[in-house]
Amino acid sequence: MRRADRLFRLIDRLRPGKLTTARELAEAMEVSERTIYRDIAHLQGSGVPVEGEAGLGYMMRDGYDLPPLMFTEEEIIALSVGARMVQTWGGTSMARGAQQALEKITGVIPEATRDKADRLQFKAWASRPMDAQTRITIDTVEAAIRAPERVMLDYADEKGARTERPIRPLGLWFWGAVWTLVAWCELRKDFRMFRLDRIQTATALGPYVPEASQTLDAFYESEEFRGRPLDGG
Repeated sequence: MRRADRLFRLIDRLRPGKLTTARELAEAMEVSERTIYRDIAHLQGSGVPVEGEAGLGYMMRDGYDLPPLMFTEEEIIALSVGARMVQTWGGTSMARGAQQALEKITGVIPEATRDKADRLQFKAWASRPMDAQTRITIDTVEAAIRAPERVMLDYADEKGARTERPIRPLGLWFWGAVWTLVAWCELRKDFRMFRLDRIQTATALGPYVPEASQTLDAFYESEEFRGRPLDGG
């Protein structure tokens, strides 16, 4: 790891303002305590408000932060790969956000790092193209999860049987080729999982007040989580 990258990580470790020993920092950074002492001295000499001393620990005063988007090369590559995957398999809003994020990142990183990111030979191809309706559905349910809002689904199960049901969207899961929606189904009075490519239409119905027994945490603790098939039912 480059020293500059290590210093950024060290600042991140110290930022919460909690006293941390050199040994703890060394173990987290996978370096020697002597290296930590040198890095701390360098930060202090550069004006970073790190306080403390050897044998006691170190902490950073409130009010100091790094300039935005100070990513390492590995982080930039990971973000670039993730953004391209979202552009391929995400909703229209997700894909637009991923493109805007990439533009912001490449606009501020050093030229040498930007060149390496541009040369990254990674492409995200879908085994079958993401159809426009599924992208719209992703946008609708993603917005409903954040709101939160109820949604009316027109849904076709694996046999083609269609039902209309009001749901409370809780989470979106991506399985590598298929998106599924975890929701509380008001029709069945239970948790259900819906394949997004089987949703014919999804219409927002307005906000609701979440109930503790109908949250995503409650779903994780339920028997449905351990044995529920993917399809709605």
